[in-house]
Amino acid sequence: MSNKTFIFDLDGVIVDTAKYHFLAWQRLASQLGIDFTPEHNEQLKGVSRVRSLDIILALGNIKASAEDKEKWLVQKNSEYLSYIDSINQSEILPGVLTVLNYLKEYNQNIVLGSASKNARPILEKTGIIHYFKAIVDGNDVTNAKPDPEVFLQGAKRMDAIPSNCIVFEDSVAGIQAANIAQMTSIGIGEKEILHEAHFVFPNFTFIDTIFLDNLLKK
Repeated sequence: MSNKTFIFDLDGVIVDTAKYHFLAWQRLASQLGIDFTPEHNEQLKGVSRVRSLDIILALGNIKASAEDKEKWLVQKNSEYLSYIDSINQSEILPGVLTVLNYLKEYNQNIVLGSASKNARPILEKTGIIHYFKAIVDGNDVTNAKPDPEVFLQGAKRMDAIPSNCIVFEDSVAGIQAANIAQMTSIGIGEKEILHEAHFVFPNFTFIDTIFLDNLLKK
């Protein structure tokens, strides 16, 4: 079996911290008189914090100063951090540990590629940080997905060529970033939304060892 680099997004792929982002954004939007729904939240997947705020403000036709925006971004993040402060291994999404253990057993490179600036504490609190040979997060990159920077950095840290990298993503922007980087893209979620991915699974419990074996043999 060949040695590959598997790059995992974090929110909505490894852990369902996406729901806490939604709750924090929804609370801020409510304070601003904006009705922020789960449907609206789809637009924020894989998008930076700053861009997410702009999308929400646009929903309410709100013009804001740089100072106000900064204040709201800090408020949203502190709200989000209060939610994730008590997370543990139970927050890991179904099937993820099985896949991580399989890849570790076959000595594959496991890398995190996430826009989250809170990636390390989340991996520590859920007890899985030891699986990852490299972590590239929001503190390391300047360009948001669909720019492939986060994935290309992950590949570089493993001295891997992009065609030997496999990306797990739950957002359209993330799948596009993986495709632009010329990596194999695996969508976790709905096929209708993630149709640009090379493969799509509803969640990790649908990924079996036969599929993983075939990836390693490519």
